[in-house]
Parts: sequence; structure tokens; C-alpha cells
Amino acid sequence: MRYESIGSTASGLRGRDRFPVRREQARRSAWMVGMALAAASALAQAQGAGWRPERPVEFVVAVGAGGATDHTARFMQKIIQDQRLMETPVIITNKPGGGGNLALNYLDQHAGNGHYLLNATLTVMTNQILGLSKIHYLDYTPVALLFNEHATLVVPAGSPIKSVHDIIQRLKADPQALSVAVGFSVGGINHLGLGLLLKQGGVDVKRLKTVVFQGQGATLTALMGGHVDYAPMQVATAVRAAQGGKLRILGIAAERRGEGALADIPTWKEQGLDLVWSNVRYVIGPRGVTPAQLAYWDGVLGRVTQSAEWREEGRKNHLHLDYLDSRQTPQRLATVYQQLRGAAVDVGLVKE
Repeated sequence: MRYESIGSTASGLRGRDRFPVRREQARRSAWMVGMALAAASALAQAQGAGWRPERPVEFVVAVGAGGATDHTARFMQKIIQDQRLMETPVIITNKPGGGGNLALNYLDQHAGNGHYLLNATLTVMTNQILGLSKIHYLDYTPVALLFNEHATLVVPAGSPIKSVHDIIQRLKADPQALSVAVGFSVGGINHLGLGLLLKQGGVDVKRLKTVVFQGQGATLTALMGGHVDYAPMQVATAVRAAQGGKLRILGIAAERRGEGALADIPTWKEQGLDLVWSNVRYVIGPRGVTPAQLAYWDGVLGRVTQSAEWREEGRKNHLHLDYLDSRQTPQRLATVYQQLRGAAVDVGLVKE
């Protein structure tokens, strides 16, 4: 029954004065409805707080055993098991192939199931942006952002190139004057970050002389052999090679200088180029993962990333540890996606 306040009556009395019994009944009904909703909400929260995996959990990896993403998944598995953060086992499921699509297709088979998580890289985004895949990262449930790997720019140890501005000056005169190793693929994270960097210096980044190598080891070999002049490279690999005297690091795409081995590497901002760029490592679940399941994983992954073991691993590999939970991750990923798409436009791989 619907009760409305009457503005006035023939006697000049307001409705709430003329019908006190009905008004009291309405108030009691509203109170009872409110109490019922509150009870239902409390029950839902209690049920959500009680969600636990009922069987082994799978950490899905889109590469074979031994890769960087695989290592991260196995390290998380070790911390969870060593510290008994879960009552059920964690299984690593490697699904290499198809540019990461096989792993995503596997995740698609388990919609709404919190027992499956994928350790994802930005390839999920770049493949879709470049038209190599129709799979969008928004087809899945963002669970967490684990860390960032900042990009550097390196040259052979004996190179006459002393700074990024040396590269910019030569490429402004002739974009084909120097050859660059862009990583695993044109349009990958290294190539796009390089495009953003050089564009700030006025280089026509659509005309760069790019060379693709399958792995950072092959890139290092090509650099040392003089087959390419410079290369963007993830910070951990670059630091190890620089410490071994194999190459020099010209700068890092971080917000500020790091500590330890990173303290002597100037940022691009220090060199007049406003760029912060990194390879984001994050976790997604199938579509339809429930708030209760996300709350559970917020708790587990939060404890993993707060552990001393995780922080030490990050320190050794020069990672930027900025864990975000399931509430914060979607906004960060949206920002990263827009940055990647803008970079793909800049290097001429995608039309605006």
C-alpha cells in the first residue's frame, strides 16, 4: 500500500494530522522493511566473509615453465604454502601459446569461479589494441596489481652514444640512422615505451629502424656484437648486464631514482623528458567473480605482498612494489590501457 502526504483538506488540516493511524502504520512498515534489508545485508556480508576455496586453486600462466611470469606465480605459490595462507593447495597451470589467448580461453571456461586466477601481462591489452586479438582485458575480473617493472634504455658498453639526447639528435636528422632492438615484437611494451620517449624529443617514431629478437638474451648478444645500436630493456636485466660490463644504462622511466644499484641511474624526468613507463604485472579472474571471492583474494594476496620474502624478491629484481587490491586495480588498469593505446597511435600501429 502506498501512503502519500496530503497537502491540505477541506477542514484545513494536513494529511499527517488527519490520518495519524495510517501515518504510524506507514512508519512501522518502513521500519520493518529497513530492518529486513539490514538483516539481509548482514547475512550477505557474513556469507561473503566465509567464502573459501573448496578445492585446489589454479594460478594460470600464459607462458611455459621458467619464464618471468611463471616465476612470479610459483613464488606466490611458495609464500602461500610456506606461510599456510590457504587451506587448499595452489597449482600452477601453464597454458602457453596463441599469444596468451590459450590461457585466456581456459579462464573463459570457468566463469564466476574464484578458484582460477591468471597472472597477466600487458600483452592482453596490446594484442587487442593492435588488432591481434578480439579479447579485451575488460572481459575478465581485475583482482590485483602486483608490481611494476620500469623500462630503461641501454647501449653497448663501448658505444659512442653518451646520453638519450645523442640518440634523439641523430634520429631527428635521420630516423633510420640507428637500429633499435624492440624486444619480442613490434607493438610490444618496450617498443611502445620507446616511441613515447623519442616522440618527446621530436623524433618521427613511425620511421624507426626496429629489429625484433626472441628474448632479452638474444637482444644482449646483438647489442654486444654491434648488430643494433640501442635497446629498451626491463630494469632487472639491464642492471645485471651493466654490472657485468656488457652495456650502459642511459636512463630509467621511473618517477624518481631508486635505491642501491638504481641510485646512479637518472630518470627521464631528470633529463627533460616527462615519461614514466613500466610493464605492469597484475592478476585477473574469469568474468563473474563475486565480491565475496574478491574479498577473499584481497586478503590472501595482500598478505603475500606484505611478506618479507616478497619484498626481498622485489628488492633483488629492482621491482616497484605498489600492490593494489580489487577495488583499486580497475582504475589503474584503465589508465594503463589508455596510455598503451595512445602510444600505439604515436608509433603508427593504430589509427586514432
